[in-house]
Amino acid sequence: MTTSTTQPTDEPTAQPAEPALPAPGTVTMYSTAWCGYCRRLRTQLDSEGIGYQVIDIEEQPETAAFVEQVNGGNRTVPTVVYPDGSAATNPSLQDVKAALGR
Repeated sequence: MTTSTTQPTDEPTAQPAEPALPAPGTVTMYSTAWCGYCRRLRTQLDSEGIGYQVIDIEEQPETAAFVEQVNGGNRTVPTVVYPDGSAATNPSLQDVKAALGR
């Protein structure tokens, strides 16, 4: 009979990096170049004068872990982060405006 034991290591466990919070009145949008819903939301945010930062999870693959964490293991975009730290998946413009108090 063999027994094995797990030895503790000094290596940190990989955890999704928490995103930096967007400035008040703005959002951070996790996106991809091919996402039509992302393009639509960017156009709507532009038309309303709502500022945003886009993070492409394919160009910055390390950011995909956060998107997966928020979306039950799925890489669903757009994933939007609000200044209060909450996140929404594929929100409507009205959802974004409500979350920003507009």
